[in-house]
Amino acid sequence: MQNQTITDKQRRMTQTCLDCKLCSYARKKQKGFAFWLVKKIESGICPFCKACEKLYRRKAHGPIPPEST
Repeated sequence: MQNQTITDKQRRMTQTCLDCKLCSYARKKQKGFAFWLVKKIESGICPFCKACEKLYRRKAHGPIPPEST
């Protein structure tokens, strides 16, 4: 397994994906046109979705797990 470092630029790009209205809606609903669109474009086109996938090791359209307290 490769040891990959996450840069500040990648963290900012990931935050952009998390703040994106389309991606947020797709993560929340997990169905519909927005979900399909994010699922199709995330790996091939959107650099923000790619950064999100690299940082969290899951797809940008995947649901966000609840915070552990």
